[in-house]
Amino acid sequence: MFCCSKIFPRRFFYTGVAASAQSFPSDPTSRPSASYLKNAASPASDADVVRWNKTITAHMRHGRVAAAAALFHRMRRRTIVSWNVMLSGYLSNGCFPLAVRLFESMPRPDIVSFNMMIHGHVLNQDLASARRLFNRMPVKDTVTWNTMISAYARSGLVEEARDIFERTPDKNSITWNGVLAAYVQNGLLEAAQRLFDSNSNWDTISWNAMIACYVRRRRLPEAQQLFDRMPKRDIVSWNTLISGYAQNGDMAVARSLFDESPSLDVFSWTAMVSGYAQNGMLEEARKVFDEMPNRNTVSWNAMIAGYVQRQKMDYATELFEQMPCKNVNTWNTMITGHAQCGMIDQARRMFDEMPQRDAVSWSAMIAAYSHGGFSEEALQMFVRMGRHRDRINRSSFTCILSTIADIAMLECGKQVHGRLIKAGYAMGCFVGNALLAMYSKCGRVDQAHKAFEEMTEKDVVSWNTMISGYARHGYGNDALKVFDAMRMTDTHPNDVTMVGVLSACSHAGLVDIGINYFHTMHRVFGVTVKAAHYTCMIDLLGRAGRLDDAQDLMRDMPFEPDATMWGALLGASRIHQNTELAEKAAKRIFEMEPDNSGMYVLLSNLYATSGKWNDVDKMRVMMRDRGVTKVPGFSWIEANNKIHTFSVGDMIHPEKEKIYAFLEELDMKMKKQGHVSATEMVLLDVEEEEKEHMLKYHSEKLAVAFGILSIPPGRPIQVIKNLRVCQDCHSAIKFISAIENRLVILRDSNRFHHFSGGSCSCGDYW
Repeated sequence: MFCCSKIFPRRFFYTGVAASAQSFPSDPTSRPSASYLKNAASPASDADVVRWNKTITAHMRHGRVAAAAALFHRMRRRTIVSWNVMLSGYLSNGCFPLAVRLFESMPRPDIVSFNMMIHGHVLNQDLASARRLFNRMPVKDTVTWNTMISAYARSGLVEEARDIFERTPDKNSITWNGVLAAYVQNGLLEAAQRLFDSNSNWDTISWNAMIACYVRRRRLPEAQQLFDRMPKRDIVSWNTLISGYAQNGDMAVARSLFDESPSLDVFSWTAMVSGYAQNGMLEEARKVFDEMPNRNTVSWNAMIAGYVQRQKMDYATELFEQMPCKNVNTWNTMITGHAQCGMIDQARRMFDEMPQRDAVSWSAMIAAYSHGGFSEEALQMFVRMGRHRDRINRSSFTCILSTIADIAMLECGKQVHGRLIKAGYAMGCFVGNALLAMYSKCGRVDQAHKAFEEMTEKDVVSWNTMISGYARHGYGNDALKVFDAMRMTDTHPNDVTMVGVLSACSHAGLVDIGINYFHTMHRVFGVTVKAAHYTCMIDLLGRAGRLDDAQDLMRDMPFEPDATMWGALLGASRIHQNTELAEKAAKRIFEMEPDNSGMYVLLSNLYATSGKWNDVDKMRVMMRDRGVTKVPGFSWIEANNKIHTFSVGDMIHPEKEKIYAFLEELDMKMKKQGHVSATEMVLLDVEEEEKEHMLKYHSEKLAVAFGILSIPPGRPIQVIKNLRVCQDCHSAIKFISAIENRLVILRDSNRFHHFSGGSCSCGDYW
């Protein structure tokens, strides 16, 4: 293969001569004839060389690199133009290695040859080689200097660009604009402004570039000052400032500039439509849109996006159907809009009807299924995307990792991790953070930490994910170690960080450490204490049995307690059997969230434990009268690349007989080793034997039993439950882990439990 991806546009072909009416020695659309090649062996006149050069150029323009090379190598006499024509042809057809080889064999490369090769190295992102050629050049022209300035500017090497600029002997407007671009493109506004002020001969393009840079940084006053100083404005100047004010939400000023502009084009009108739409002023946006003399695709998309953002899908659909020039962005916007409104079927229908898709299209559909709770469909879409050879982008990876985390499909997550590495995305923050969350939610906080250590970029979300991950797994000390490491970096803790730290202290029973962090977080870390931090502290004190301190803290808060805080107090009251306080907390919760079935169940459990069956019945009647239904508990486990779901007393699973028989064996072994069923958790006043039978087939026990039967020894059993694990199952799984010598990782709605050797990572502090 001679050619690879193109690095030079076709218009950059070097011919070395002006266009001529002379005919070529052969038809340029065909390969050179045998007689033509034979004539190349005879001495050639200047006119012959010119014709040969033209023919080589024609072949290169049509991508016939081999034919051009054959002609070139048969030439008996070549001029520097001949060499440069070949060099240009190789570069234009993406054959950079051949260009390098040819250049190195040139007897006397001229300034044009050097400039072409320097530009080739720049486009191949090899600045070091470009600089070496630059230093080798015996003579340089302005093009040479400007090429190097531009290369360094695009690569963010501002100091190098400035150094070349200072050494340029004959600076022209392109030279000045090149170094200005270096500052502007890299956000060095102050340096750009100093350079700008040092020269009074800037063209309008440079003024516009400076204004645009201030606009991008949302520094509208400075942009306005430059605009007012401009000696001559063009329509780009007006549009840049109009768009800046519109994007910044100052539509009054944008409208004033729009009305003052001496000329308006489609970009001026579109800037107003987009500005009104983005700021929720849909009536004003539609009025401008309807008044537009001409519309382009961007105009239509801006108006449709405005409706989509406000979830006015009827209006968006009406415009979509009228739009004469739909592009892939239009379809993607509509798919996203339908998905955000919960209209998954309509989103999928539009996806299937798209004439052309890009990576964003697939990502939008994956996100639609993921956020809608259709995990299996999201995974299938991700697989289809790979099969269609569409490049999977960061957004797709992030969505699918989130989906995998929700359903805890660890093996699938590992496969996606492998694809992440191949795509080169695993080390950055955007996808890396989703990877950390996936491993943490799949019960493998050790793998999450390994991925965390391998990340070359970490932001505050990365640190927070690891801290909260360790906290949920009950590894409070490890969470605090990560927090200490974070404090040694330039990343500052935020309110989410401190929620993770306090949660870690709560789950691990680190009461004094948690109290210290709570009282010093504002002074030491500059984090303002919020409701979430108070909730963590109420939970921390309540779990430790310091119920009076928890109530005192709630009374001293600068705001009224919410249902979450009362829920933490209710949970602590259940743990410490304080019925009076539990009733008080429950009463407040029922006032705020009358449909919160979990709180009814918590209080019922406390009544049942205390033998207050009349109160249990009252709670059941209250739930019935208020139309509150208890969320059914179920558990699921991944085995053999398939999700298996169980409910209490499940009789649907195809291997139910095998599972139940195995559970009976386990029950006998557990009783021999001292396990006593927590029958007080049963919310029915029935005989103890019947209570034991009811507890025996809870969903998490069925899932654990199936896991032991299906997953080879040595691999952990990972079970997910939608509710909190009950006290009896927690005790039973500790015994099972010892009897079967298996690691069981159970994720409930509140935290992780790692069962091994008869104990749990939570230390029974949950």
